[in-house]
Amino acid sequence: MPIRRRSIVKSLAGLPLAAGAAAGAEFRSSFDGGPRPWPGPAYWSNPLQDWRVAGGRLECVAAGGDRNVYLLTRELAPAAGSFEMSVRAGKLDSAVLEEGWVGFRVGVRGYFQDYRDSALRGLGLECGVTADGRLFIGDVTPDAPRLTSLDDVALRLEARPQGATYLMTLHAGGARMTRADVPPAWLEGGLALVCHSGPMRSSPPAIAAPTEGNGGLKWGTARGGSLRFWFRDWAVSGSKVVARDERAWGPILFTQYTVTRGVLKMTAQLAPVEDFASGALLQVRRGATWETAARAAVDPDSCTARFRVESWDARRDMPYRVVFGDASYEGVIAHDPVEKTKIVIGALTCQNDHGFPHAPIARNLAHIKPDILFFTGDQIYERSGEYGIQRAPAVAARLDYLRKWFLFGWAWGELTRRIPCVCLPDDHDVYHGNIWGAAGRKAEGQGPAGQDSGGYTMPAEWVNLVQRTQSSHLPDPPDPAPVDQNIAVHYGHLLWGGISFALLEDRKWKSAPASLLPEAKIFNGWPQNPHWRAADHPDVPGAQLLGERQERFLEEWSRDWKGAKMKAAVSATIFCNLATLPASAMSDAVVPKLAVLAPGEYPPDDKTVMDHDSNGWPQAGRNRALLLLSRCLALHIAGDQHLPSTLQYGIAEFGDASWAICTPAISNIFPRRWYPPSRNQFGNHLDGFGNRITVRAVANPLRYGVTPAALNNRAPGFGVVTMDKAARTIELVNWPRWADVSRADAKPFPGWPVRIAQADNGMSAAPFTLGAVSAKVEDAAVEVRSRKDGAVVRCWRMAGKSCEPLVWSEGEYDVRVYDPDGAWSAQVVRRAVKRS
Repeated sequence: MPIRRRSIVKSLAGLPLAAGAAAGAEFRSSFDGGPRPWPGPAYWSNPLQDWRVAGGRLECVAAGGDRNVYLLTRELAPAAGSFEMSVRAGKLDSAVLEEGWVGFRVGVRGYFQDYRDSALRGLGLECGVTADGRLFIGDVTPDAPRLTSLDDVALRLEARPQGATYLMTLHAGGARMTRADVPPAWLEGGLALVCHSGPMRSSPPAIAAPTEGNGGLKWGTARGGSLRFWFRDWAVSGSKVVARDERAWGPILFTQYTVTRGVLKMTAQLAPVEDFASGALLQVRRGATWETAARAAVDPDSCTARFRVESWDARRDMPYRVVFGDASYEGVIAHDPVEKTKIVIGALTCQNDHGFPHAPIARNLAHIKPDILFFTGDQIYERSGEYGIQRAPAVAARLDYLRKWFLFGWAWGELTRRIPCVCLPDDHDVYHGNIWGAAGRKAEGQGPAGQDSGGYTMPAEWVNLVQRTQSSHLPDPPDPAPVDQNIAVHYGHLLWGGISFALLEDRKWKSAPASLLPEAKIFNGWPQNPHWRAADHPDVPGAQLLGERQERFLEEWSRDWKGAKMKAAVSATIFCNLATLPASAMSDAVVPKLAVLAPGEYPPDDKTVMDHDSNGWPQAGRNRALLLLSRCLALHIAGDQHLPSTLQYGIAEFGDASWAICTPAISNIFPRRWYPPSRNQFGNHLDGFGNRITVRAVANPLRYGVTPAALNNRAPGFGVVTMDKAARTIELVNWPRWADVSRADAKPFPGWPVRIAQADNGMSAAPFTLGAVSAKVEDAAVEVRSRKDGAVVRCWRMAGKSCEPLVWSEGEYDVRVYDPDGAWSAQVVRRAVKRS
């Protein structure tokens, strides 16, 4: 559904004077209001924190390479025609200008031929005035006309067809220059203003495929230099100009929501405008009338409006809109699909900007129509969108993060405006390479040494800002008390479509290994003592994985079957270390440099590894978590590892615990691999920590033969999990980015789909039976307790009116059969006997 914009659009953004998609649409800017960093719905600024609107002008307030503002709502059509673009520009201060230029970029295009890609890192023909006053179109020539002052310059660029090429004329102050050899292909695409400090380059450069290190196309974006300019009265007109008003974005950017047990929670992400005092409304449509369901203040740091509605009627789809000032944003809150036999889950992880805006994945998910989406971490990376990382000062760090987070919404907002979703922040979301949260403590410095100390390197206020944007719409945590530094928590229970999900924070309480394992000589999570073997130290005193609070939550969640037929846990990463490296490697720093193999090749000397950032450590905490998951036959959904995989965990025996799917990275610049020394990738293995795993399917980085190779050889994609409540079965699929699931011949990565039964999550292979038990009601719950110590060893929901509980140990057990949604219950005592 469209965003509806009223007068706020004109006051904040200066949208086009003419609407529609017809050629020849005129545009004129209006930089009213401010001061504010966001230029308005018609623009995308690179980077956000280096621009502001103030005093009727658009100002580049921080010098650096390729500072630019892209015009979203106008582009140059491939068809022949003329156009004109003009702007007034001038120096912000009296600094002596060093190398650089100011002016226009035309025909802006990115590799993926998507306007969002073009806005982020597109290239084009550059035209303007250099720091020393020379006019140029594409290249600076020795005889170029020259200005004596750049304090206030009127720039105007004209282009008209002249035979097989275009004649372009640039006017600047009283100077003028022309170029008559411009190919038509240079004048197709977007339009931008540029303020560039740094060396000049010939333009337009070739549009190359994304490669490691640049993620796409940009170069020369470092901070520094002396060019800081203002702009006003930006105008575009001509028969070659096409209106794209539908691409305007903001001030309401996107929404996320969940509904569980009668409570709706929604987060609306807004752009950083100058005034949030009016707050925002959540309205629902009943018939032809919009009714206000909730009001929310807007948090000025995270730019979020967070709504909560209790006693929500989840029995039918509900059209909604978020209203902020004169702008509104519409979507649909889906009904709880309890009537569906099969619940489809879309699972995604690790959104780098490599391949942005990830349109093939979004199209596939739109076709699949999942009932819920899980984003399991690294929704942003420090390098996303170029321009590096800015940790300070606080205002710049906030805007630096928000710009990267906005890319998430730009890619997936059309899905999250109507599909409930879960976002679980992970290490890169809080500007860490690795994180051991240590219950929220302040880390001792930056970089690997700071990370190894445990805790968070960024200020707590900034960490909470990140969590407000990503996870404030999640169900209420069972214990909302913050951890150290007053950092909020967001673990909890989500019930949707008859599936009970445990949402876990597997980083926040995790212990830092460096201080607990001094003999290992840990650096960045990796033991540097070549004689250290983590498998010899499976129970480290004081080491936590999920922490006591989340273990208590899992204990209660595993036994709560009210309204649920099946269960799944969702966390950032899997509970093992499924990865190998060359024998000489002492850390994963070599991963980006490893050769990508051809199908069928095998490296000569890979070994299993001990990456303490993985949830293979601490082993005792890992095993406690898995006992609780397998107790209730729960699947595990996770990501983070950049290695698509499906496996079954083992605790005391292979196959005695849950199955897990690790989904592909959306985009992958850190392609891990699995080549165990046995030269058999599948079957039973011990990981580097000695954890039992049974590997069923893996998609290694390979030369898949799909362009662009630097993106696709690293096995990017997404996961889909289908939980069949009637058959009590689960289908797990990892799809490559390049698949088109709308085609009948679409194929997932080799090895998928993997189909399992609910009981395969730690029960079906058990060697002892308690015999058949029956119930008076359909789909009763079954709880099995050991009579030896009173411990619950199994609790699940049967299909139909009978089942056969299986256990892993001999002895006597109390078997309680009951209706979780009613009052009926019965209990028997059974002795385990060996299965025949």
